[in-house]
Amino acid sequence: MADVRYREALNQALREETRREARPRHADLRNTIVGIGVGAAMTGLRPSVELMTINVSLLALDQILNHAATIHYMFGGQVRVPLVIRMPQGAGHQLGPTHSHSFEALYLHVPGLLVAVPSTPADAKGLLKSAIHDDNPVVFIEHEYLYGRRGELPEDDDGDFCVDFGHAAIRREGADVTLVGVSRMAPTAAKAAKILADEHEVEAEVVDPRTLRPLDLDTIPRLRPQDEPLRDRRGGLAARRRRREPRRADPGAGVRLPRRADRPRDGRRPADALFQPLEQIGYPHEPQVVEAVLALFGDL
Repeated sequence: MADVRYREALNQALREETRREARPRHADLRNTIVGIGVGAAMTGLRPSVELMTINVSLLALDQILNHAATIHYMFGGQVRVPLVIRMPQGAGHQLGPTHSHSFEALYLHVPGLLVAVPSTPADAKGLLKSAIHDDNPVVFIEHEYLYGRRGELPEDDDGDFCVDFGHAAIRREGADVTLVGVSRMAPTAAKAAKILADEHEVEAEVVDPRTLRPLDLDTIPRLRPQDEPLRDRRGGLAARRRRREPRRADPGAGVRLPRRADRPRDGRRPADALFQPLEQIGYPHEPQVVEAVLALFGDL
């Protein structure tokens, strides 16, 4: 195992995949030039375009959302777009308000796109190589704060090391509570879990999804089947969990707003209720666990 930085792992993946074929795979492109990558992918190449920061991708939304994500379907499956769009993002690196956005939630809701959010050097390399080999367009999000992070990288003389999409990693075992951390929040969650164990005798399980589309729903819900979230009629993770699990008499963990009977007759909520904590329903752990977790994430 080699100890490398997150940025070095990404460069290794690009170099190894570029050497596989004489055809160019990587170019440093900006703004709407993403369209060049879409066209190159349609002709049989596997380009990897790099945007300076994720906020620049807003200038290329037409190419990303209306072309890269949809061409395969508009052409009846006759054409694929094996394109990787790399985007650094995230706050905490002193790059100003226009270079510190986190837009993973935007892209994971776009049908036709895959979304990767690696948190370790090994996942950065393995997921990037898998993204380059995938026949679908991939939005590859790299948190700027992680570029200097070190981690072990498996020895790979053949350059075949890959990490499959849709498989979450369990970074820490625990039986009391589950923390799910995405991108930079995965190591932050691991730090919080260690403090919980050392100072509060709470064993927290830490899950790193690694990819948001596809999302590993076989791992995340399975960890705490008793903690069914609030019934979300709008869809999303809560709705998908209900479809995958039988309905139980005890809804488990969740929150609820004040009952309709507690509100004024004109339908408005009392002003003081807006500033009160939401009521807990059947939380399986002690209240101090919740308080400790919230306090930790406020400090980390």
